[in-house]
Amino acid sequence: MTLSMFDQFASPVYLGIPLMALALSLPWILLPTPSTRWLGNRLLTLQAHSINRFTQQLLLPLNLMGHKWAILLTSLMVFLITLNMLGLLPYTFTPTTQLSLNLGLAVPLWMATIIIGMRNQPTHALAHLLPEGTPTLLIPVLIIIETISLFIRPLALGVRLTANLTAGHLLIQLIATAAFVLLPLMPAVAILTTILLSLLTLLEIAVAMIQAYVFVLLLSLYLQENV
Repeated sequence: MTLSMFDQFASPVYLGIPLMALALSLPWILLPTPSTRWLGNRLLTLQAHSINRFTQQLLLPLNLMGHKWAILLTSLMVFLITLNMLGLLPYTFTPTTQLSLNLGLAVPLWMATIIIGMRNQPTHALAHLLPEGTPTLLIPVLIIIETISLFIRPLALGVRLTANLTAGHLLIQLIATAAFVLLPLMPAVAILTTILLSLLTLLEIAVAMIQAYVFVLLLSLYLQENV
């Protein structure tokens, strides 16, 4: 039973060929392509309005140097939301439940913000390692602590996204299994469990969208410190 629950998080393989690349590329096909007409349909209008509002909110605290990241961060936001939402469908695979994939997204982007800060304003970037007004005796300790916290950032980004999605999927799996088992024994309890499962599914949809937003928002905050 325990093994079958965690099998849903195993990377899909068909005839010995990993399907991770296919799982990452297929969601892009479902996104509507912008039309060349003056007026698009309702879905295109909603998509354009959502991306426009998100980009404005995300880039509001950034200066002009950070605005160059607009396309990258917005595309990453749409990509993560699509992956997380499609992973809630039956017989699908959620690539963002893999820590290796999340770290593969978090580490290069975090490293890019650090490189930009060290190249453009090295004094300001290094100043984050030592708060102003620190006593002399605490300077070595604080530098070590701030350096460790700096290198923990990409790990926290990847683990946060993986843990939230994995926990939600496991909880849905457990409650769904309990509803099937209780249906012939206690139908009333099984109905209550099904209602709870429906509410949890709505919550998981919200979590899938919020976690993608939090991932990109934290990246923009790291970028704000270095531009």
